[in-house]
Amino acid sequence: MPRLIILAGCNGAGKTTASYTFLPEILDCREFVNSDEFAKSLSPFDPSIASVSASRYMLMRIEYLLEQNADFSIETTLATRSLVTIIRRAKAQGYKITLIYLWLQSPELALQRVRSRVASGGHNIPEDVLRRRYRMGIAYLFDTYMPLCDNWIIADNTHPPFTVVAEGNLERIIIKDEETFKKIRSLIGNEQ
Repeated sequence: MPRLIILAGCNGAGKTTASYTFLPEILDCREFVNSDEFAKSLSPFDPSIASVSASRYMLMRIEYLLEQNADFSIETTLATRSLVTIIRRAKAQGYKITLIYLWLQSPELALQRVRSRVASGGHNIPEDVLRRRYRMGIAYLFDTYMPLCDNWIIADNTHPPFTVVAEGNLERIIIKDEETFKKIRSLIGNEQ
């Protein structure tokens, strides 16, 4: 059974950093579709000018991987419902869908991490966009994406290495950190 692994979280959550060891070494998934990385390859000195082209290339790559029934992973903030069609198609083709959400305790921490990334030559995310994505990503995690996935994990990456907060599937939820899980749920719909 082919696998689609969705590596999600707000900007600055550590998705890309985690992907380099977590995906190939722990999950044995060697195909990582990341529009930020595509943008860097198209325009190394200013990836922001290549974001539209990178997004198109990402969609073409996903299409190819689905046609091949290949295992692959996607990086996302979950701030939109744009992956719903891809997930439904993959499920219809027999894919097992796993969602791993890396959570940070606040948008302020996310901003701090993005600023550190920029200071090291990485890409920036405007503060208003980051705050919106933080809020919407959590809302869509619970309302849209968890119900679509065969398995999911929510992990707190506030102080790496991450710790599992909760995991589940369509039949059950195992909460390992009740306090943090309640905090995350309480953020749905709250302005941050």
